[in-house]
Amino acid sequence: MTEVQLIPLETSDREQFIKDNQEAFNYGAMEEFGCRDEHFEDDGQIISRETIEQSIDSGEAYRILSDGKIVGGAVIKVDGTHGDLELLFTKPGVHSKGIGYAAWCAIENLHPEVSVWETITPYFETRNIHFYVNRCGFHIVEYLNKHHPGDMPLEEFECVDPQFPAGMFRFEKQMK
Repeated sequence: MTEVQLIPLETSDREQFIKDNQEAFNYGAMEEFGCRDEHFEDDGQIISRETIEQSIDSGEAYRILSDGKIVGGAVIKVDGTHGDLELLFTKPGVHSKGIGYAAWCAIENLHPEVSVWETITPYFETRNIHFYVNRCGFHIVEYLNKHHPGDMPLEEFECVDPQFPAGMFRFEKQMK
């Protein structure tokens, strides 16, 4: 397996972390939709600076290193035996090299007390869906969209960004 290290995010690297995260998400959207469409926010980003900052501020943020180089990042939240994978990204130049999977394994090892992990991804991120289901062992447990039978409108779901009205998949992984 590819070797990676998770290094806690330093304040001095916060700005670059945000830029790297946005670049990774924009790359996925560009592959799916082309140059630009309604999924991009006003400033041309798939994931807003505010969303990333809120994740960093309320969770544990890590840089992913491989061969001594920064190749991605992750933000997680852990509350007892429940874990949320808020963000996980690798730089586009290192996709399909096992780095994301190695980072996920490192996250699991970092928190062995977690019995259930959750994450979400937009419906169009087929690369992410494949990664979570086929590589990491998550299961799709819910499709959050405007037709969701819940009591709240889509934009009020804590985990769903209203810029994705077509929906988000919610995943769970039950640890053994």
